Amino acid sequence: MPHDPLIFAPDGSITRLRAIMRALRDKDTGCPWDIEQDFASIAPYTIEEAYEVADAIEHADWPALEGELGDLLLQVIYHAQMGEEAGHFTFDSITRAISDKMLARHPHVFGSESRDKSAEDQVQDWEKVKEQERAARDKGGVLDDVALGLPALMRAVKLQKRAARVGFDWPEIGQVLDKIVEEARELTEARDSLGPAERAEEFGDLLFVMANLARHLEIDPEAALRAANAKFTRRFHAIETALAQDGRRPEDSTLEEMDALWNAAKAREKHNAAR
Repeated sequence: MPHDPLIFAPDGSITRLRAIMRALRDKDTGCPWDIEQDFASIAPYTIEEAYEVADAIEHADWPALEGELGDLLLQVIYHAQMGEEAGHFTFDSITRAISDKMLARHPHVFGSESRDKSAEDQVQDWEKVKEQERAARDKGGVLDDVALGLPALMRAVKLQKRAARVGFDWPEIGQVLDKIVEEARELTEARDSLGPAERAEEFGDLLFVMANLARHLEIDPEAALRAANAKFTRRFHAIETALAQDGRRPEDSTLEEMDALWNAAKAREKHNAAR
């Protein structure tokens, strides 16, 4: 059992958490599961915890957010510990790098530049700084450092934004809409004449153009889809609630009845929103 008193100090803060992680990863006295992990095996948990943070925010569940932020922080500590063990980096080098980056990217706060700029002006300045950083890292291709691990819709938008910076973009939203019609037609044709792989490819093309439309409309497609998921869940729950009043479940109903209940739930939502 670890004897470092810091591990059991309630007010040990981030130093305590780092000590706990070191103890968990100790090859002689640590946890066998934690010892076996590497960057690749932990990465999915890191992504999952980030989504759970977003979910707590979406539900305005602040007690849950406190716990989820702790879980996400643990992921950072985990990766930092593994990086230190492998000699790649340390927790201190991580915090130093991000601190230096924040200073460099906010000259209007920490430097001599004027703060008399809009949020949009500052976003444009941020992008210029990031472009300079990418050039300094000698990233040859325009799209080379768009992270592969991003959610597909988010990555699609980032790829399109990056390409648009060098002029590879439709100037008019009508052209994007025309492309959606074209891709939808090709998907319909693929349904009847092509195999599963070709159908999946055509479906991916359509999703990619839909992400482009979202970008042109200044809509976050991930957020829009989350909202659509929440709306679907809410209205389907209304169907279940209505059927339960008769002692039934959805599988005891018909599509026509459920569709009518769905429309009733939709009408109630619109009425309540208009009040």
